[in-house]
Amino acid sequence: MTARPAPQSLPVALPHPGLVGGPVYLDYNATTPVDPRVAEQMAAHVGGLFGNPSSGHAYGERPRAALQHAREQVATLIGARPSEIVFTASGSEADLLALRGAVLASGRPRPHVITQATEHPAVLATCRALERLHGVRVTVLPVGGDGLLDPSTLAAAVDEDTVLVSVMAANNETGALQPIEDLAALAHSRGALLHCDAAQAVGKIGVDVEALGVDLLTVVGHKMYAPKGIAALYVRDGVALEPVVYGGGQERGLRAGTENAALAAALGTAADLAARDLADGEPARLAALRDGLHRRLADGLRGRVHLNGPLQGRLPNTLNVSIDGVLGHELLAALPQLAASTGSACHSGTHTPSPVLTAMGLDADRALAAVRLSLGRWSTPADLDTAATALIKAAA
Repeated sequence: MTARPAPQSLPVALPHPGLVGGPVYLDYNATTPVDPRVAEQMAAHVGGLFGNPSSGHAYGERPRAALQHAREQVATLIGARPSEIVFTASGSEADLLALRGAVLASGRPRPHVITQATEHPAVLATCRALERLHGVRVTVLPVGGDGLLDPSTLAAAVDEDTVLVSVMAANNETGALQPIEDLAALAHSRGALLHCDAAQAVGKIGVDVEALGVDLLTVVGHKMYAPKGIAALYVRDGVALEPVVYGGGQERGLRAGTENAALAAALGTAADLAARDLADGEPARLAALRDGLHRRLADGLRGRVHLNGPLQGRLPNTLNVSIDGVLGHELLAALPQLAASTGSACHSGTHTPSPVLTAMGLDADRALAAVRLSLGRWSTPADLDTAATALIKAAA
């Protein structure tokens, strides 16, 4: 008996049921609504397919088949083998498994890990923990004004003790796409592994692990229309990792615990839908909407709108701009009809600039003026028109 394939008959609902009556949603990089087709696939497992995938009897058969089918779906999306997909409960856990796993499995007396300044906190905090708890030597490399890591900077930092280089595929705030293929080739030439947190990239642009040359790659469900609580780590065959959870040997022995077949099926279905979107031109649709929004803002607020990050070489759905004369958090607070975000953090009522924009060399005023507008599957021209009109009026 095989797992039920992703439903074919249910079209994309416009608008999404969770968005009806709410503000215009432009925070897809923070999290995506669960696609109704994903929810339908998941419901079959929550409602009746309760068996333990490790059980040898009939009740375990369909959950076990669903796990395998989901592994195949995720692998297909990123150009991997099903055996190279390890399910985890979050992207942060996948990052932990990659970094801690590679370091502890290396056998080096004082291993060296390299990352870069605009990396996700899941990677940066793990690096600090490895430094503190395991005596790992960590190098955090600077980026340029476009947020990109220059391969020559990495070349100068790699040494004979370097075990792992961890660089994200796409930045969550600016959408900047790192030169992963070049960085991976460089790391390999010096005997190091390359981990890539691709949480923001997978499903938005084509990602192929073989073409990139990565050894480890993080995929996150709630960034691609699956529920929170499910993610995956691609682990290239032959790469040794210390487990993140010890126990019964599930997930190639790297992440013990009874597998959640329902969430895995959700991620697999989301991967199928993402592959269809990529083939059907969804990235171009989103880029056109994003660029139209940028033009509207630039025309309506002449000379005051500044793009943060590269004009080219960024995610098709991401627009990060600073508007002279306003604070990003105050601007968004004045617009209850719009759901978006800034990169600033609030501590006891005081806002501090985004670490990402600060690492790119932006001054505090420009960093605090930034807003991130990220689009997705349910974004429409009408939504973008509403958002542009509201932003221009509030910032005028």
